[in-house]
Amino acid sequence: LALGYNGGDISWSDDLSVDSVKYDVDMDNSVAYLNAEIRPWGASQNPWAQGLYVAAGVGYLDSEYGLKSNTNSGTIKIDGKDTNFSAVNGNVSFDNDIAPYVGFGFAPKITKNIGVFGEVGAYYTGNPSVTLTNSGANSLDVNNNQTIGSALAEDVNKIENDDKYEWLPVGKVGVSFHF
Repeated sequence: LALGYNGGDISWSDDLSVDSVKYDVDMDNSVAYLNAEIRPWGASQNPWAQGLYVAAGVGYLDSEYGLKSNTNSGTIKIDGKDTNFSAVNGNVSFDNDIAPYVGFGFAPKITKNIGVFGEVGAYYTGNPSVTLTNSGANSLDVNNNQTIGSALAEDVNKIENDDKYEWLPVGKVGVSFHF
């Protein structure tokens, strides 16, 4: 069994793009997890094969992602039309606080009690909750008398219902202690 915590703040530039609006993402991650590590080749005489494992478990996710786009990255377009926004800000969070996890890793022991590990996997989080707000004009017609507010609502719907945001990828490296 592996009990752990991952957390921290990460900022990425132009990480998310929806309808030509590029958002900088500010991540605030906090994940506590409990995994079972299954070592199908643990009985092997090969020490490299002994280090391979499959992980399955659950995590408690308390992660939130701030989104910000501003005119420094060019004109902000909504539904293909230029706007006079100074910025579009938003928030992405996952409603599924308890999320199942699956991963694959390699964890060789260096001494009897100390080891290192590397793991890749993903949490199934379901679709995120999203909010987007703009700074600037609110009543600009985009297409067919559609307001900017309704165009932003369509972008929120696109993010919330895009299948690629249902899985939260994970990469871990670290030191382990065995007792």
